[in-house]
Amino acid sequence: MSSASNSHHSTSNSHRSASNVNDVIEAVVCHQDDLPEEGMKSFDIEGGQVLLVNQKGVLSAIGTKCTHSGAPLETGALCEGRIRCPWHGACFDAVTGDIEDYPGLDSLPKYEVNIEDDGNVKVRASRALLATEKRVKPMASRDPENESTFVVIGGGAAGATCVEKLRQEGFTGRLVLVSQENLIPYNRPKLSKAMDLTADKISLRTHQFYESADIELRLGTAAVSVDTVSSKVHLSNNEELTFDKLFIATGGKPRRLSVPGGYLSGVFVVRSPDDANAVAADAAGKKVVVVGSSFIGMEVAAYLASNNRAESVTVIGSTSVPYENSLGVELGGRIQQFFEEQGVKFITAGVTEIVGDGGKITSVSLDNDETVEADMVVAGVGVVPDTDFLSGSGITLNERGYVEVDGFLETNVPNIYCGGDIVSFPLHLRDGAHVSIGHWQVALGHGAYAARNMLGQGAPVRSVPFFWTVFFGKSLRYTGHGKYDEVIITGDLENLSFMAYYVEGDRVVALATLGKDPAAAKYAEMLNQGQFLTKSEVEEDGEVALKL
Repeated sequence: MSSASNSHHSTSNSHRSASNVNDVIEAVVCHQDDLPEEGMKSFDIEGGQVLLVNQKGVLSAIGTKCTHSGAPLETGALCEGRIRCPWHGACFDAVTGDIEDYPGLDSLPKYEVNIEDDGNVKVRASRALLATEKRVKPMASRDPENESTFVVIGGGAAGATCVEKLRQEGFTGRLVLVSQENLIPYNRPKLSKAMDLTADKISLRTHQFYESADIELRLGTAAVSVDTVSSKVHLSNNEELTFDKLFIATGGKPRRLSVPGGYLSGVFVVRSPDDANAVAADAAGKKVVVVGSSFIGMEVAAYLASNNRAESVTVIGSTSVPYENSLGVELGGRIQQFFEEQGVKFITAGVTEIVGDGGKITSVSLDNDETVEADMVVAGVGVVPDTDFLSGSGITLNERGYVEVDGFLETNVPNIYCGGDIVSFPLHLRDGAHVSIGHWQVALGHGAYAARNMLGQGAPVRSVPFFWTVFFGKSLRYTGHGKYDEVIITGDLENLSFMAYYVEGDRVVALATLGKDPAAAKYAEMLNQGQFLTKSEVEEDGEVALKL
């Protein structure tokens, strides 16, 4: 067996040896007989833990916790030199600790590991890295001699990773991030899961981070138009930016309720920290109606129905059960029942009017002739791509307003790239069929792929979609993508410990799990390898995804 640090033996037999450097620990963490065969295991070391990974004769030592939400990577999926987080699907190189797929931003620490003559396994680690359990990849600085200008429009997930990746990959030209929000990029999925968190608590980076990397910020500034002939972006502050390469990732605009009363003061959407904070602050003692029974609407309902944050919560949905289109009737029905056990009411209908008196909401009228008492309404009825400003630019949009891009995220206009929620892109899992996916993890990945392609690296998008939602302390995970004709549910649906296999023909195109980690992570890695489970394999063994 070789170690990833390339120094195989040490002559010291002491359990710990003092280091000349105060911030370094050198310690024996186990014997080689304790190492897993073709696997990974955490071991204690002074001041923290290290994850030892033993695969194909190579031993490495890296951080133990995912840099996204602190999930224990030991319980994740190890496949072909890569570790996938069991909770949200972030991926790390098992030897270097480098992040390879999102939603984390930072890499794992890498430590030296050696096997001594007596079989003891010794690790040499930085105390600081053991404490922080993450590291930021080195970033290039601005070189005044480099006259290239790259502009990134959109301060969401894709824009954030694009500017970081450009600097990490060595871009030394001028780099400008334009965002119509007044905030630096933040963790948007938190908005509907923890609605009281203020913007500063969910920022992805700090102002100092962008300043130190010479990334210019144009906050509170929208792109008004793009001139593809003269390579200029016109901004709402009347500034013009000339670019050599452009990445557009403006994300989605929340749909408003286009009914009478839809703009009363007590009607909310959830798109920004201010939106989420306003809902959390205003809900106390209120009868809340949530319109929309998919992921955002259901997360808002769960948050408000917890800890008496609202007097009552009623969800108005257009389908027979929540998540019907994405997760299916049986699974959606069981989750509805679980919500009802927490006091949430459900009605299948359409909203015809939000009734107010003196500017205050009093009720919501439905197309089934019901009237629901309400003091407050939250709309979670989806988003539309924010691409109106591209009209007349020559950049090709499809009939739904999504930007058409190739497998490298380049538009029909050379040197202009797009990613995230506004694109229709070829998904390798679907044999290159064009799809639009509004997942945080997908958008983060698009930013990184776009950066590499703007630098001429020729990196086709290969990320496997991985999604999660949280309600009443439960976390449902979903990986894959595609239409399905059958759902095979195994495990214990009644007690919310199950796997749902989404089958098209004989192929399992997606998997949803609750209480069955790391099945989703394992199946995501299988899909990443270009393989998939079959219907017959699932029928033969319903736990097959856990055994990959």
